[in-house]
Parts: sequence; structure tokens; C-alpha cells
Amino acid sequence: MEKFFDIEKIMELIPHRYPFILVDRVMHFESGKHIVALKNVTMNEPFFQGHFPGKPIMPGVLIVEAMAQAGGILWISSQDKEAPGSLFFFTGIDKVRFRRPAVPGDQIILDVKMLKVRGKVAKMKGRALVEDKVVAEGELMAAIGGAL
Repeated sequence: MEKFFDIEKIMELIPHRYPFILVDRVMHFESGKHIVALKNVTMNEPFFQGHFPGKPIMPGVLIVEAMAQAGGILWISSQDKEAPGSLFFFTGIDKVRFRRPAVPGDQIILDVKMLKVRGKVAKMKGRALVEDKVVAEGELMAAIGGAL
């Protein structure tokens, strides 16, 4: 099923807030399977003051975090009983590769697929793309609630 979420809906679903909410819009959603979301990279983001002066590049760990937030939106929205604001935690990241930088003015497309869910633990595969070119990719593991 195709669903679109604006920033208000995203903020209902996940607890992240400025400056750490890294998903601006959900453009495609298939319950339990797949999400495509958008992160606008803007020069006024606080991390650009120091990363790097004169050559702003979005930190790779924040690109991975953006993929994880998109995955969290996918997972929380796929629950039989939606759990808005539920906490989900990274439990692992594997096979992460950074292919090119993301810079101010880019729109990062976050493409995350659910690989497996076992109880309160999920494994997902994420890709971050700018203009159809892979910026980062990897596998993400996360747990909902206190399942750590």
C-alpha cells in the first residue's frame, strides 16, 4: 500500500526532534516490507559548522542514522497496533559502506527494506541515494522498546 507521511506524522511516529530528526518526508510505504523517505541536506544544519569548515560534508554516521530512522518509521508503522513515539534502538550495523559524500543542497533518498523480524528485533537493508547514486548502504539491526 502506498502511503505518504509528512513531518507532522513522522514526529508522531518516532521520538526524534530537531536537531536529530533526519527524515523529512516518507514518499512510499509498504507495511512490513519497504519504505522510501527523504532527507533534505541544508547548510544551516549544526554539524556543518565543524564538518568541515570550508568543505561541508554530511557525516556518514548521520546518513546511517537517517536510514535507521526511516527503518524505525517502517517498523513502527507496520505494527498491528501502531505504537507512536515508540523507542527503537540500534543493536548492530553490518556491511556499511560509504560511496560518495552528501553535501548541502542534496536530497538523500532513504530506501530501506525489512529483511527479518524476530520478536522485538528486526534486520533491515538500507541504501541512501543522491541523484540515483549510492551514497551509503548497509544492514541495520534494531530492537523496539526494552528488547536489548
